[in-house]
Amino acid sequence: MNIFQYGKNRYEYELIKENRKTLSLTVKPDLRTTLKCPINASAERIENFLRRKWSWLEKQLNYFRKHQKPESKKEFISGESIWYLGRQYKILVKSSLKNSISLDKKHFYIHSKYPVDETISNRLIVNTWIRSKRKDVFNNRFQEMKTRFDYKMTPKLVIRDMDKRWGSFISESKIVLNPKLIHVSTECIDYVIVHELCHVKYKNHSKKYYEFLSEKFPNWERVKSKLELSTT
Repeated sequence: MNIFQYGKNRYEYELIKENRKTLSLTVKPDLRTTLKCPINASAERIENFLRRKWSWLEKQLNYFRKHQKPESKKEFISGESIWYLGRQYKILVKSSLKNSISLDKKHFYIHSKYPVDETISNRLIVNTWIRSKRKDVFNNRFQEMKTRFDYKMTPKLVIRDMDKRWGSFISESKIVLNPKLIHVSTECIDYVIVHELCHVKYKNHSKKYYEFLSEKFPNWERVKSKLELSTT
């Protein structure tokens, strides 16, 4: 990790040098900060860029600090919220003869045969439902996005926890998606899938790669920005 000092403020960020002309700064909901820059970018250019972006960086970090509650600390009780496919729902736990999940426009209902304040049971009910939905949603979107390409063979879809990426192109035989994508919109899921499928043809983020991405997913920059601001 690299360190950026601005006044009394100190920031850690990951520096990625790649074949590009511009610098970009992103902040993930878990507060991870990444700076991408040209391979030959000088330390002075990077420092000046960070100083210009300081106000925006501090605003993004404060937003995520204020709004995000780590999933591990959720108790899954009535009154909490949960994100599913880009929408935020209020959790309501109800007694029931069997365990299940249901949704309406505003609420995420946990129907439990256990005491409604038993957080371990509530978490298990939610996680079981999310895993099932995740498999169906990801597979359906993957099949749909594949139709945008004329590949004779397409990679296999794999779902796996990743700390720093929404998706990853492993090889012509495997593309990995982050399970947390189930919390963002289908538009964002589609973008990640198409982004990785473009790597079947272009392995790096070259100019031709981005031209290909723009062809297969017009206005991808807007969706990428939306994804980077997603609260999961």
